[in-house]
Amino acid sequence: MAFQVGSALLEACVLAIVKNEDVYGYTLTQRMKEAFDVSESTFYPILRRLQKDGFLETYDVLYSGRLRRYYRITKLGLSKHEEYWHEWCSFKDNIDNIMTGGHK
Repeated sequence: MAFQVGSALLEACVLAIVKNEDVYGYTLTQRMKEAFDVSESTFYPILRRLQKDGFLETYDVLYSGRLRRYYRITKLGLSKHEEYWHEWCSFKDNIDNIMTGGHK
């Protein structure tokens, strides 16, 4: 992708994915990689920050003798997702307007 992706957009996408269902960490990273060229060294600090800020919580599930870490959105995370959603819609509309030659 030719465009730089900031941490706020990555955070918004993580919250959007986890909003619909609890997600295993590996699955979450793979879903993000479908949309962005992002390394795990970039991605996991974002997950830790979302957790530290109270937007995500984790729990572990035993699977084939190993623990899998799952991420779940919190009420605070749902509120943050809603904030990001409104900001995204405004941003997207402004960019679409510029890219299509529109004027405000």
